[in-house]
Amino acid sequence: MTLLAPRNTWYPLTWSRNVTRALSRHRILGADLVVYRSEAGEPVALDDMCPHRFAPLSMGKLKGDAIECGYHGMTFGRDGRCVRIPGQPTIPPNARVPSYPLHEKMGLVWIWPGDPALADPSLIYDLPQFGQAGWHAAEGDALRIDTNYLNLADNLCDPAHVSFVHLSTLGNAASEEIPVEHTFGERGVLVWRWIRDAPAIPLFAKYGNFSGNVDRWHYYDYVAPCIAVIDFGSADAGAIARPEDRGAGLRIFACHFITPVDEHVCLDHWLHVRNFALDDTETDQRLHADFRIAFNEDKEILERIEEVAQARPNAKSIRLAIDAAPQRMRRIVERMVASEADTRASA
Repeated sequence: MTLLAPRNTWYPLTWSRNVTRALSRHRILGADLVVYRSEAGEPVALDDMCPHRFAPLSMGKLKGDAIECGYHGMTFGRDGRCVRIPGQPTIPPNARVPSYPLHEKMGLVWIWPGDPALADPSLIYDLPQFGQAGWHAAEGDALRIDTNYLNLADNLCDPAHVSFVHLSTLGNAASEEIPVEHTFGERGVLVWRWIRDAPAIPLFAKYGNFSGNVDRWHYYDYVAPCIAVIDFGSADAGAIARPEDRGAGLRIFACHFITPVDEHVCLDHWLHVRNFALDDTETDQRLHADFRIAFNEDKEILERIEEVAQARPNAKSIRLAIDAAPQRMRRIVERMVASEADTRASA
């Protein structure tokens, strides 16, 4: 599988907590970047290659807001322009490296790898409950998965797999025969199902203290190309008459912000936002332990699928009804990439 990814969009690069005054190397869309914070605290990303002898700038030194190459001392400002060549007063105009727009939101540093003139921070995904009263957000990890990022997006548009892959945490057999519903938009898909009057899944049985059966829901909200937010929860059976009132139950948003590292590797930056145990850091850690189990189950099966696909490049998969949303997800990404190609061609 090739790396099918639009460039004029915001991608999560890394957690804000990982960007410091130390130079660090990050890879996205097959490109290596050097990332650091300016003296004013703003994140900076430059191409991680000195244009002289191609030494990684991440091996250099930070001098104020500029990077001094560790090979011959060429120094580049935060905008990528060379500001010093030792022993040479004249700096040629091509002595520069690409720089990238960055913006911080929801605990992450986001990067715009396309046309900088189009980098509008208001286009970054927004979860209304993040930071609102009555909700608690807890940052998780950055899980490396050795598969193309669209394979992870497939998984995150697919409630049906939960009944079989996540029986220890997020699913049980009660949902196996419940069909999924979906709606499609220009930039995303929404897939959902309700399981009525059934036993609670292990995770909500642990945190909800339910005395009997529950009504539970899964809403998988995908926004192209790299955002997947799963709204799931439970309430006593019959307690919620309308789907829009599900905030009255025990409710969690599991947020997955995907970084396409290259053709065969992605990072799943995940966090959760919940409406219970708001000031309980112990619940943060317990939930994160449960999520790590579940997400590593996804990692294991996705990486095995990748191995099989590479070993059998001519194999053709069959399509089921549950594949409608993942197929539409891929069509949306393809249209975004094609639109950018048309724009470049016309220019």
